[in-house]
Amino acid sequence: MAIIRVEQLSKTYPGGRGVVDVGFTVDEGEIFGILGPNGAGKTTTVECIGGLRSRDGGVVEVAGFDPGSDSVGLREVLGIQLQESTLPDKIRVDEALALFASFHDDPADAGELAERLGLAAHGRVQYSKLSGGQKQRLSVALALIGRPRVAILDELTTGLDPQARRDVWGLLEDLRSTGVTLLLVSHFMEEAQRLCDRVAVIDQGRVAAIGSPNELAGRAGSGQVMVFTPSEPIDVESLRTLASVTEVARRGDQLHVRGGDDVVGDVIVELQRRGVTAGHLRVDTPTLDDAFVSLVSDGKANR
Repeated sequence: MAIIRVEQLSKTYPGGRGVVDVGFTVDEGEIFGILGPNGAGKTTTVECIGGLRSRDGGVVEVAGFDPGSDSVGLREVLGIQLQESTLPDKIRVDEALALFASFHDDPADAGELAERLGLAAHGRVQYSKLSGGQKQRLSVALALIGRPRVAILDELTTGLDPQARRDVWGLLEDLRSTGVTLLLVSHFMEEAQRLCDRVAVIDQGRVAAIGSPNELAGRAGSGQVMVFTPSEPIDVESLRTLASVTEVARRGDQLHVRGGDDVVGDVIVELQRRGVTAGHLRVDTPTLDDAFVSLVSDGKANR
């Protein structure tokens, strides 16, 4: 059942930038990603959903509340981590967590949340002394301290090192298992592919595509690409004649062979028949990153 509903959302800024006719729904307990290039309208969209920016038109509901007219009800169900936010320089991490916990009747355990986000050892550190990554983790903690039904997380892992990023991913996967709905804005395709049940790609203020990461990746192409270094020179025409092969390209000492689902087996058999082995073999399939580039490039071509 949809807990977020967006229909024909529009917001225009001077100069014409903004969002036009954006629409999607998010089911309860889902991790829904919003992807797009810089300036595409991602942050405008989530700020309208979070009640931080008034919309010019359309319908927005979060757990039955209209962010434009029921901010009190919205605060009871929604937590937000913004791409850019700040706190007083001298407030300590533990003080910030305690302050935000006091806004809620049944807050999460601040100590446990700090531990999960790598902040436990920094409880008495002032905000101004935190690194950029630590400030980002604190922002995530403050968004989750109220046990929200819906959490909006805008570029939540920006500035985090790879291990810290994966720790946050683990926390979000745990949250999903408890039924929390997450609206995730990200420019990390790996993050979206791992976490999101569905994603919407926004480009130039409009929704370019919606679907699961695998569905969108499938739109970028099918089949597989083999990349390998043959142990001995081989006539590429012998590979082009294979039924499953659609393209063969030589790049330096490597061969790139594109084809259908049977291409790997067919090429390996042909190589063995000729006494050739495939060194440094890599097999690639279309990814969400490929779909994103394709969708955004198509949008540019149509402008």
